[in-house]
Amino acid sequence: MKLIFCCSALLLLLLIPRACEGGNILVFPMEGSHWVNMDILLQALHSRGHNITIVRSSKSWYIKEKSSYYNAYTVQVERSFDQKFITEIVSSYIEFERGALPLESFLHMTVGMFSTFVDAHQAVGGFVTAMLDDQELMRNMKDSKFDLVLTDPSWGGGIILAKYLNLPLVYNVRWLILGEGHLAIAPSPLSYIPITGSGYTDKMTFFHKVKNIILHLLSQIQSELVIKLVYQEICDKYLGRDNDFKMLMLDADIWLMRVDFVFEFPRPTMPNVVYMGGFHCKPAKPLPEHLEEFVQSSGEHGVIIMSLGTFVSELPADLTEEIAAAFAKLPQKVIWRHKGDRPASLGNNTLIVDWMPQNDLLGHPKIKLFVAHGGTNGVQEAIYHGVPVVGLPLFFDQYDNLLRLQERGGAKILAIQTVDQDDNFLKAIQEVLNEPSYMMNMQRLSRLHRDQPIKPLDNALFWIEFVMRHKGAAHLKAESYRMPWYSYHSVDVFLFLAGVFILMLFTTFIFMRCLYTAVCKHKVKRD
Repeated sequence: MKLIFCCSALLLLLLIPRACEGGNILVFPMEGSHWVNMDILLQALHSRGHNITIVRSSKSWYIKEKSSYYNAYTVQVERSFDQKFITEIVSSYIEFERGALPLESFLHMTVGMFSTFVDAHQAVGGFVTAMLDDQELMRNMKDSKFDLVLTDPSWGGGIILAKYLNLPLVYNVRWLILGEGHLAIAPSPLSYIPITGSGYTDKMTFFHKVKNIILHLLSQIQSELVIKLVYQEICDKYLGRDNDFKMLMLDADIWLMRVDFVFEFPRPTMPNVVYMGGFHCKPAKPLPEHLEEFVQSSGEHGVIIMSLGTFVSELPADLTEEIAAAFAKLPQKVIWRHKGDRPASLGNNTLIVDWMPQNDLLGHPKIKLFVAHGGTNGVQEAIYHGVPVVGLPLFFDQYDNLLRLQERGGAKILAIQTVDQDDNFLKAIQEVLNEPSYMMNMQRLSRLHRDQPIKPLDNALFWIEFVMRHKGAAHLKAESYRMPWYSYHSVDVFLFLAGVFILMLFTTFIFMRCLYTAVCKHKVKRD
């Protein structure tokens, strides 16, 4: 009897469908800080039983070949979007910006650096070409029966790979090739949606709107050129000339957007855009013993932390001296992530580190201020933990990210050109520390961000698994991206209606003229 019961129970377990079967996910990630947040998403997917496989280059900067939670295909390349490449760009940009006038800075960013962006994407293009030329690798990918491709579309490789393998496509996205993701997929009235780099909020004057439209046109031209020079050629060679890369880029099933509307200005969106802003944020863990001791030694004054992110290893020497001297004048303790030479003006209150547990520090009750460059990851962590910010934006979206905090009263922005002028850096720190509204506003944003029915990471995981369960999410895609621009904006309809109206006016005019002529002839006959 006992044996029969056991057999029946085993048979029942075999017949009941599994609640959650592990999927097989192919990932084409991006380097730098983009990998930092992608890595968190991959670890969460692995913990739910999914099999993860990464496509990486042999010269990868951040993405390791060996891992406990993913497998890796390594593609041999001659050059890559690596640390040296980025460091040289950042260093030259900072040096230029410090002596540039506003117009010079604008032209340098929009025109002067365009060849650098093209060069970076050509390196990625070489990576994609080497991958697609490796027939054994592509055969292995096809045989692996992946369920979907997860990619960061700041690089175009994952888009092409998904089409080549005919797989559903999910984005971990904020940026496309050269622009913010919303601008490509969702209606984006430029009257109140600021273009990245404009430095504007959603409240613009007439001339702000003029500049906003000009910037949008420039970014569109740049994006079209990069696509034509790099990615469309790859599409033509490996996918066939009937595949338009821009259409492939817009055809993703789900866009996991790394923002939310506590951070972003309200704007139109689309059904397949899922917001997961702050998905990488989590409650603080205990600090390492040496950091905890340093933090506790600050007493009632608290601690300031400073980090300029993944891409900035060190600042110019005179700038670091100015920053160190400003920190030395403060009663607070300072933890500074800095990899350059130790500044001579460094005070006893400042601890320099090569790396810091940024999330855990921001969540510590002793932290009073975050000096940051304005990367999306750091800004979201500051919001999550409610820590006010003094921003030192350098390039890309950093100023615009910090502007969103400043507009909400949680940050103060300081241009890198003015850090070493008239104690500006020290004054900015003292203002944010001493004015209670900064802390109050950031804590209000933190409460808003946390007050959600589902955690951002859980939301992201649900939609990735949704795509795997249903082999895509075609029902959430709008027809808009398949339409030509004149049809999308109803130019053809307006021209048709205008033509009908003109024809009606012309017909009425002819009829009135004929009627008038007939009446006049009849009158002449009677006379």
